Amino acid sequence: MRDFLPADKAKREAVISKIRAGYAAHGFEEIETPVMESLERLHSGMGGDNEKLSYAIMKRGLKDTELADAAKSGNALALADLGLRYDLTVPLARFYATNQAALPRVFRAIQIAPVWRAERPQKGRFRQFVQCDIDILGEGSISAEAELIIAALDVFDSLGLKDFSIRINDRRLLSELLTSFGFAKDRQDDALITIDKQDKIGIEGVLKELAERDHSEEAIAGFKAFATRPMTMIYHPFGEAQIKHRLGPDFESEAIADLAAIGKAVAASGRDSEKLTFDPFLVRGMGYYTGTIFEVYHPELGYSLGGGGRYDKMIGRFSGSEVPAVGFSIGFERILDLLDDDASNSLKKLLLLDEGVVAEKLLSVKSKLMNDGFAVSVQPKPKNLNHTLELAKTNGFTSWAIVSTAGELSEVRELA
Repeated sequence: MRDFLPADKAKREAVISKIRAGYAAHGFEEIETPVMESLERLHSGMGGDNEKLSYAIMKRGLKDTELADAAKSGNALALADLGLRYDLTVPLARFYATNQAALPRVFRAIQIAPVWRAERPQKGRFRQFVQCDIDILGEGSISAEAELIIAALDVFDSLGLKDFSIRINDRRLLSELLTSFGFAKDRQDDALITIDKQDKIGIEGVLKELAERDHSEEAIAGFKAFATRPMTMIYHPFGEAQIKHRLGPDFESEAIADLAAIGKAVAASGRDSEKLTFDPFLVRGMGYYTGTIFEVYHPELGYSLGGGGRYDKMIGRFSGSEVPAVGFSIGFERILDLLDDDASNSLKKLLLLDEGVVAEKLLSVKSKLMNDGFAVSVQPKPKNLNHTLELAKTNGFTSWAIVSTAGELSEVRELA
């Protein structure tokens, strides 16, 4: 969890403003949910490994006997009833179930807010970080997936992000693929935990771990034959030919047509469908995905810039009736690492006051500069001018000037 200096905060807010404006232009509406949710809801089995990283909040007014009982049983969660949200999807599902009557039949939501996970801090991973989510609730067709991808492409374009791609797969297809290899249905989730590590440990590492997890030799051999067969990759265009080339001509799945239709819709919108590519081993670790899944990849980073997918069964857990839903989340902290420090594009002027400048003259000068489009900060003129100007430059100021006792500007200069 981090502090942010003024220049850092200005950059963050400028980027968030672009993301918010880009999503709003596509008809998404912003909501806000509490930072805490019911611990039972957060540990409903839908959050994958993130449930293990959630922060629990101790109940109020606990008795000594309750503390002793929890210590004996080793069940620390018995002392908690609330937790900090580890993502924005579980809170959204609860929000929709609670407020459905006040929302349109198809609801397009924006959430831009911090979440908390008990991570081991490292580059790209923090214990408190911001997620930028868009979700479409109540639309079961693949037009929702295409709409999310198009909106995300527009946002990335507005931020000037280059060289990324969006990998796409489908959980249905992934399950059918594992079945064709020989993985038993009740062992597929376990196999996916290992297959999801392929980018980090390679094919040989996956094969070794699958054997250590006691998967059948037949299934492991089927996976190996598929993953290592020589082939010429077709990267573009994203569509049925690319998917079937990767899977093999004899592989059949309803998901293939759905994925191909997403590619056609993105291309028809005029966006760069070459950003899309099919990855048959894209897993996405969340337990709530039921169909299409996608992930943003950048060659400069060893982790994704965001992703999402369809989670049609989650809202029904809270409302009693299933509602189709699909979402896309941008990893805000990771996006920032790829953007220029001048992303805020603001004009900021530092005014240094000579001794004895009266408020009337100072505020007159300041108001004129603000009318010219400057954000203006005022400081007493220091003895050590160089240190003050270096600090101002670090904090995003673009120019400076001295205000004389007569209320006039002198030494107006740019901060190079």
